[in-house]
Amino acid sequence: MTRFIILILLCITSVANAIGGEVPDTMAERVKACTICHSAEDKVGRDAYYPRIAGKPQGYIFNQLRNFRDGRRYYQPMVVLLENMSDEYLREIAQYFSSLQLPYPDPERIQMQPEEIKLAQHLIYSGSPERNIPPCSACHGDILMGVEPAIPGLIGLSRAYITAQLGGWRSGSIMRSRTSDCMSEIAKQLTEREVNAVAKWLANQSVSGKPGSFNVLSPELVARCSRTILENGGAE
Repeated sequence: MTRFIILILLCITSVANAIGGEVPDTMAERVKACTICHSAEDKVGRDAYYPRIAGKPQGYIFNQLRNFRDGRRYYQPMVVLLENMSDEYLREIAQYFSSLQLPYPDPERIQMQPEEIKLAQHLIYSGSPERNIPPCSACHGDILMGVEPAIPGLIGLSRAYITAQLGGWRSGSIMRSRTSDCMSEIAKQLTEREVNAVAKWLANQSVSGKPGSFNVLSPELVARCSRTILENGGAE
């Protein structure tokens, strides 16, 4: 609620500034309401639940903006911000944030037991075929920095955010849709222990490299996850 109030106050302040003096008509100015939560600063405490979007694949950002606007994802401040924006403008916003190359925070350095590390690495790089769980690296890239144009990286995110997202996929609270999606199907197969191990391990890794190319994805995964990774995949 506090974030929502601040967001509204910022919008009011922006209008007042526009009346009182000239404000540069730049995308950086236009997205200031976004950077209240999605700032370039290190995320600690409650702020860890707001992800970094700078440098993420443009298609991924666009898909999520459209999902919020169209009600497939729901978070009130996002809905209020986006409800009257066109696809064209959402693409401009996505392009702007995707182009930002800002420093990443240092890894979290979370203590892990050897068996936790082994479990996390197995799921991330080998998956669990008997449960129809592909390795994380199969979609998010060998170095887990994402795949252009629409799959996000997993490195550089906080443990709190990763845990919350996996929990949301498991409970079905992230995507409001009559049709299931691949991340929900996969996350529902994970145990609490597996979620915690994966979140810890990912949060402990240093950022290195850039998103990979779409052609590294197998046709099977593209078909399975088309609702998530293709530009029209979220449409019902």
